[in-house]
Amino acid sequence: MMVALSACQSTPTTLYQQVGEQAGLERLVDAFIKQIGQDEVVFPYFKQTNVSHFRAGFITHMCDVLDGPCTYEGDNMVQIHTGMKINEHDFNHTVDLLIAAMNEVRLSHSLQNKILARLAPLRAQIIKI
Repeated sequence: MMVALSACQSTPTTLYQQVGEQAGLERLVDAFIKQIGQDEVVFPYFKQTNVSHFRAGFITHMCDVLDGPCTYEGDNMVQIHTGMKINEHDFNHTVDLLIAAMNEVRLSHSLQNKILARLAPLRAQIIKI
């Protein structure tokens, strides 16, 4: 009698796991911060920002949004963006920077679309002219 054993392979189930968990999120957020820092359109929105505070908060926020083990307890999107007067063009440009960061860290287009779909509902809370 022969018994075949198959190797147990766990496939990442959450978007958090698919991104590469904490280390993957950190790489993505660092790439995004780099994109922002090199961009003349979006950087003015961040010129007064404490980068380490933004980095930590955005990592936790993304971890929460992507079903990771984090709970984001910082200010909500309305509180963060009130008074910034972010227009649709600049919002869309920031999304383009996030896509460039996701490309830089080699996330698949399928995974990128899933991440963007999770973030899309926040749009209305951010664009305030």
